Amino acid sequence: MTLVTGAALVAAQAPTAVAASPAHTASQADPYSPQYQHAYRHGAIPTRGQNAKMKAWASSHAAAATGPETLSYGGGIDGIGVQSGHSKVYLVFYGTQWGTKTTDSHGNAAFSKDPDHAASAAQQMFKGIGTNSEKWSADLTQWCDGPNVSAGATSCPSNANFIPYQTGGVLSGVWYDNSKASPAKASGHQLGVEALAAAKHFGNTTAAANRDAYYVILSPHGVNPDDYQNPTTGYCAWHDWNGDTTLTGGAVSSTVGDIAFSNQPYNMDLGASCGVGFVNSPGTLDGYTMTLGHEWHEMMSDQNPAGGWTNNTGSSYNGQENSDECAWLSPGTAGGAANISFGSFGTYAEQASWSNDTNSCAISHAILH
Repeated sequence: MTLVTGAALVAAQAPTAVAASPAHTASQADPYSPQYQHAYRHGAIPTRGQNAKMKAWASSHAAAATGPETLSYGGGIDGIGVQSGHSKVYLVFYGTQWGTKTTDSHGNAAFSKDPDHAASAAQQMFKGIGTNSEKWSADLTQWCDGPNVSAGATSCPSNANFIPYQTGGVLSGVWYDNSKASPAKASGHQLGVEALAAAKHFGNTTAAANRDAYYVILSPHGVNPDDYQNPTTGYCAWHDWNGDTTLTGGAVSSTVGDIAFSNQPYNMDLGASCGVGFVNSPGTLDGYTMTLGHEWHEMMSDQNPAGGWTNNTGSSYNGQENSDECAWLSPGTAGGAANISFGSFGTYAEQASWSNDTNSCAISHAILH
């Protein structure tokens, strides 16, 4: 879902359609959610401020007595529920506003107009997933898809297609698309078109090639993709797929299969609202790496939303994905955000994600598959 700002994050954590009480249906939407009237903002992380409003709203609308955060399987879209292979993450630096491309000390792409050095952090983080025996990503190994998984299931049969532990990193490519400037306020459709262009750039020109691919559209400093800076519906990031008809501007037609992508703003521009200083001091990139991790986790467990694992309990979490349910939990609290070591690739702030098998927000989890 969309990763909203601190304020909007509450919105993303609350369901897109939140039930007022067990006696009501899930059709009563949380008006503070970044997904409210913007259904395509899957896994939207609200801003910290918006998150607070969402929590307050949810507290006044009673949740189900048991299992309010349990996720269930959506049956898949185009046969896709989760990313049940080795993830291929492609980072797309979208627009000339990133400046001149150089190379940093790690061999990563670096840019002259990247004041917070976000590019290096993103590349190192995705290189580091599945290394140094990190268990932050291991909660994903409980989720599954395939013909043996029934719609509505809350656990996986042994003959399901499970998400494997992502050994050895997931970064598969980096593209600086400096063919044009990034729009001042790109629509969801424009971001999807950019993801489709990236698929073709990387030679992923079949449905099979894109089955385990994920395109992160990284907008530069100073722009406002999909109006993420809106003070009323603000958020920090979201993920989706090209076929979502609710995207602003409409779905994106593809001849290369379904395309999973995310809208990753340069959300340090919103400061603490999108997590600057949330875990560390000064923690300039805390929220950036947390939102990158949030959306990747959600894409892995709900690749074509909402065909994967989402909340359908009718509680105040209704409609949320695994990371939405655990967004903006303070460091040091149960399931709170923490620094995760990826060994030689660095240490980055990350958040927990919901785990059905432990009935908790898991910042660490056993490797199951």
